Amino acid sequence: MGNRSRLAAGAALLVAVALVGVAATAPVGAVLVVEDIETGERYLSEPVDSGSTVALEYTHSVEKSRVYDEYRVDGRTLVNTRMEFESYGWGLPARVNVTNVNGTLVYEPSEPITELERLSVSPGRIAGHTLIVDGREHDLVAVTDANDVTLHIERRSLLEMIL
Repeated sequence: MGNRSRLAAGAALLVAVALVGVAATAPVGAVLVVEDIETGERYLSEPVDSGSTVALEYTHSVEKSRVYDEYRVDGRTLVNTRMEFESYGWGLPARVNVTNVNGTLVYEPSEPITELERLSVSPGRIAGHTLIVDGREHDLVAVTDANDVTLHIERRSLLEMIL
């Protein structure tokens, strides 16, 4: 093999390696990450897509009644679209139009309630926070040992998803 042939083969190999590297590190999926606010320790990582549902269900600390907060994944944003609660209490919307569905007050406005890049949660043993991702339930108190956490969406590359 001549010098030109070796040079061409080396260049082709370099281009192929670069293409594989780019393909392996390009974002191909997203995950919801639950991590410790102080240490950054990752407690949970769940695959999500745009349109996925992420929800928190817990017992209101004062009212001792069920609260359900629902979010829709929109890129890297958590869009709060729905709230359900059984009584008005501290931190719950009191001056909004709600629908009573079998005793549950449902707040589902046409516009988002809020949009967040990061959602901070203090899982409580009395509140019994449950994280629900596309129907998959996680005991947030047990998973985090009741440590304060943030929830956020991260894009993952093919390489990160494989590892």
